[in-house]
Amino acid sequence: MTYKTEMKQLRKHRWDTIKHHPYFGFLIIVFLMFAVQLIRLLGVDVPVAVLRAFGSTMIFTIIALGFSILLGYGGLASLGTAGFVGLGSYFVVYFTNQLEFSIFLTIVAVLIVAVVLGTVVGFISLRIEGMYLAIITLGLSEILNEVFKRATALTGGTTGEGIDGIIFFKNLIAVDHNTVFIFISIVLFIIMLLTMNIMKSPTGRALLAMRNSSSAAQAMGVSIFRYRLLAFIISTVYAMLAGVLYMTYWSFTIPSTWSLGFSLNILAAVIVGGSQSIYGIILGTFMIFGLDLAVFKQIQFFVDNPAITIVLNGVLIIVVIMFYPGGLIRLVQTLGVKLKLWFQKLKKKWRDYYYGSDIE
Repeated sequence: MTYKTEMKQLRKHRWDTIKHHPYFGFLIIVFLMFAVQLIRLLGVDVPVAVLRAFGSTMIFTIIALGFSILLGYGGLASLGTAGFVGLGSYFVVYFTNQLEFSIFLTIVAVLIVAVVLGTVVGFISLRIEGMYLAIITLGLSEILNEVFKRATALTGGTTGEGIDGIIFFKNLIAVDHNTVFIFISIVLFIIMLLTMNIMKSPTGRALLAMRNSSSAAQAMGVSIFRYRLLAFIISTVYAMLAGVLYMTYWSFTIPSTWSLGFSLNILAAVIVGGSQSIYGIILGTFMIFGLDLAVFKQIQFFVDNPAITIVLNGVLIIVVIMFYPGGLIRLVQTLGVKLKLWFQKLKKKWRDYYYGSDIE
């Protein structure tokens, strides 16, 4: 074997190792987000609305990843997601405008509140199951939404509230959306890594056991108390952190954004994509949120008829639940296997034809 051949095989082996690394797909997703930003910075005319759509979709993906731990792994239904995200966004308003906290102190404070709130809801979930838990969390979300509307001195009421910028250490600086977009991409990458490690860890297996059968999980030594609290804490931390990112990116929030419809859309994104797959959740979030924000809202027909988007989402949910209960990621995986087999057959036929003609 020649030196050149050895080096070629070595490079191929290294590429195969990188390609099959569990983090490789996450890096590709973040690279694509960077590419979208870079293309615009290089002067290509990318509409600002499309760029903002990608930024919002990344934020909503973070929320959906937290919800997947709660629902897909813990089997715990919640409709309080919108309230928690809204609370995170209004904390940024309060800490920035009233207390003049830096963005770093704001994030720390929000995470502490998220842990406390997640613990409280987790305690409530110990005595309630199924749809009753969903109703309780919906009630909590509606209470928060009413607070957002009524506490006008802090939230601006139904007209919403905004921030002039973020406090970086001691100075108030204007928000640079390009920088925040890159920061959101990095946070999304970290959240994907963290979520994957939770899913693959003993914690993920314990949550799955609890989801399948609480009694069987307890018999195997799984602490229902511990893992229910943990699932709600993770979900709430992700949601409130996403609220901070949303406010930092958009600089404005309004109570009507954090309604029941938003919670249902997050639920739909997780179910449509696949509640136990990170790639499925990214796909589902894009189908429910990103497609509307980045594509449909750029087409005049859908702008004039916004209800059609809701109808399309409804049809998508029905089709997925009826024919692909594992989510669209199962369909993608099935198509991927079929395409791979088809290419292998095509390659074999080509080789047979080539060597056959060579022999002749």
